[in-house]
Amino acid sequence: MATEDKNRATAAAILPLVGGAANVSSIAHCMTRLRLGLHDRSLVDDEALKAVPAVMGVVEDDTYQIVLGPGTVARVTPEFEQLVEEGRASGAPAPVHTAEELADKGAALKARQKAKNATPFKLFLRRIANIFVPLIPALIGCGIIAGLNGLLVNLGWLTSVTPALASMASGFMALIAVFVGYNTAKEFGGTPILGGAVAAIIVFPGVANIDAFGQTLSPGQGGVLGALGAAVLAVYVEKWCRRWVPEALDVLVTPTLTVLISGLVTIFGLMYVAGEVSSAIGTFADWLLSTGGAGAGFVLGGFFLPLVMLGLHQALIPIHTTLIEQQGFTVLLPILAMAGAGQVGAAAAVYLRLPRNESIRRTIRSAMPAGLLGVGEPLIYGVSLPLGRPFVTACVGGAFGGGFVGLFNQLGDSVGSTAIGPSGWALFPLLDGNHGLGSTIAIYAGGLLVGYVAGFVATYFFGFSKSLLAEFNVSQEAAPSTVAATGPSTAPGDSPTKEPAGV
Repeated sequence: MATEDKNRATAAAILPLVGGAANVSSIAHCMTRLRLGLHDRSLVDDEALKAVPAVMGVVEDDTYQIVLGPGTVARVTPEFEQLVEEGRASGAPAPVHTAEELADKGAALKARQKAKNATPFKLFLRRIANIFVPLIPALIGCGIIAGLNGLLVNLGWLTSVTPALASMASGFMALIAVFVGYNTAKEFGGTPILGGAVAAIIVFPGVANIDAFGQTLSPGQGGVLGALGAAVLAVYVEKWCRRWVPEALDVLVTPTLTVLISGLVTIFGLMYVAGEVSSAIGTFADWLLSTGGAGAGFVLGGFFLPLVMLGLHQALIPIHTTLIEQQGFTVLLPILAMAGAGQVGAAAAVYLRLPRNESIRRTIRSAMPAGLLGVGEPLIYGVSLPLGRPFVTACVGGAFGGGFVGLFNQLGDSVGSTAIGPSGWALFPLLDGNHGLGSTIAIYAGGLLVGYVAGFVATYFFGFSKSLLAEFNVSQEAAPSTVAATGPSTAPGDSPTKEPAGV
């Protein structure tokens, strides 16, 4: 089957299982998931969705998320959008329900989701993620080009081409503040282009002629944090203007005052303050890994997945971006990527410890390639988390892998990534460091190996109690359908409705 036909077939298989076109209120996608807003959650057939060959799992959060994996989701989403439009054009009636049905269907679910995910802090972090996640494809593409260019420069090959590659790799990063400002204004309800215009001040070369706080400003000072703050300020100034400026003058006065007021505050305040904060982040990251690298790596690698499940990992996105902007790479991502290595090792141990449970073993076989490439949702939500203890021992594997990479940072061998998003084996093309590409790759590969082995050993010997092993090491026909430790609706091989594991 042709690739386009395969993607359309996947979309066509998914649509009726989420209640049809009339039940879909919004469509979006991130790195691995198709994210759907639905009118009526009760119309979704979770089990049938999980049985669709291309579907790795489902996650219920503020949107209904179908895990398709990197690459696939970007190709299936347009086909799905087209099918939804065709369904709406055909006049398919929207689902009609009585008030009693609407009251009976997801009241408890809505209350639980709101309590878990709608806290002000988590909503703020989600907004921050919405600003930076759309930038990830450009970060990845430019990061890979930067790595290729560095390799060619070191080898002395294609000297006439490397300047062009350097321009391609650096162009986006030179203007990333503008894109952050644009997305920030869009996310906070302002005019996106005004947010971009104010943020552009930060990277304008002419700011080098301006003194603030007794210091001469430098282009790019404050970076993405300054751009974020400037755009948020622009949104509030714009909204104030919309309330007080007469409609007849709005088109002239509002954008002028927005850029003028926000621009002055940015130049004579935000650039300096954000620059100090950005420098502090870089200094702290260097200090943390140079003085306590092994211990810091152990903690970061071990606790990253719990942070993901609490939704707190989104706070790291602007930190990663700031480090990439300052140093050319983020030293934190390769350490955090070890959490996925621990999951892979744990899954391999589960596979060997449950030789009679073909259902779980089949799930592991299908999810392992994605896990090796850094897509952890199928292994986490389909295997380790429902079983309970294997999730903890997988985190132990991530801790040892993170400690290994952190140790080399402490010894002076920095290992970083020129972009955010990929993990596992997919991170190799984006690696960079301070002691040559070969050394950087070897350290990262060593960390993955340590994570695999530690996750495997911890899970094999400590991941199963006698009762858990007796309960699940049975044939598929006799396999239990629930796991008491994680709730009556969660079974290994199924995806529980928990906070997503990644974007």
